[in-house]
Amino acid sequence: MSENQETVIFSPSVGEANKNVRIDKFLALCLPDMSRARIQRLIEGGNVVLDEIVIADNSHKVKVGDCYQITIPPAKEANPEPEDIVLDIVYEDEDVVVVNKPAGMTVHPAAGAYSGTLVNALLYHCRDNLSGIGGVKRPGIVHRIDKETSGLLVVAKNDAAHKFLSEQFAEHSVERTYFAVVYGVPNPLNGKIVANIGRSPTDRKKMAIVENRGKMAITNYKTVQVYKKTASLVQCNLETGRTHQIRVHLSSIGNALIGDKVYVKNHKSSIPAPTEIKNYLSDFPRQALHAKTLGFIHPKSKKFMQFDTDIPQDMAQLILKLSDM
Repeated sequence: MSENQETVIFSPSVGEANKNVRIDKFLALCLPDMSRARIQRLIEGGNVVLDEIVIADNSHKVKVGDCYQITIPPAKEANPEPEDIVLDIVYEDEDVVVVNKPAGMTVHPAAGAYSGTLVNALLYHCRDNLSGIGGVKRPGIVHRIDKETSGLLVVAKNDAAHKFLSEQFAEHSVERTYFAVVYGVPNPLNGKIVANIGRSPTDRKKMAIVENRGKMAITNYKTVQVYKKTASLVQCNLETGRTHQIRVHLSSIGNALIGDKVYVKNHKSSIPAPTEIKNYLSDFPRQALHAKTLGFIHPKSKKFMQFDTDIPQDMAQLILKLSDM
């Protein structure tokens, strides 16, 4: 492992032999060159993730099929500094903050992005009022969305809220609705995609549909609008929350997200559209995916709360361009 670069590795999927073993013990078995104390510090620092959920408790019990992402930070790394970055705060009280994250903003500091992140902005906005469970690098962070995905995130302002929200994400009881603009027209127009997602056997930087490993993933989708045969606006409701779930699932049925540079091949030659539209779609700068609604039970009041955001300007312009085609 390099001393100067962040390293991301993935554990093997948990088998029956390690069912219900503590996370620190399981990872110590997977990483024999690393001391258990070092692994415990990584966990406490928020460097272990399962399906986009930060696992920061060493006593967390692993389950069959779990595959953990472990981030090994550089040996010497500054703590994130508060930065006066404007945030789109949708809701805030003494326990939680709901933020509408713009596309292009990384959630927490990582290699190549030690400033300008959501964490930097939250440290300034909340001062000392953020949960410490996520560790120094990820205070308050309960779940994540990709850098180039826009939309709603809930952040914990204290440890009790962090624990309560994390349990909801682990139980898949949080309501999340995404809107995506995809190539082509889904067939059928509405449906449910049920397919295991795991690390790609050919490219460790990608996720993929896997038959005999990975974890069960369920995406319910509904086609909201069709733009001739060129593209469609699709609403996705998640029953599970796997890494890159929507991107992988929709790509698997032939409807990759416009702008996705990882899971989409060059559609330019096959797009049934004028050259201008082909070029526009090919050059769209990020995956056209927005986390539009978010619903969860409040950690203190125990009341269900739901939040909604507008489609961001870049996706709205994309939809307008397709509508006028």
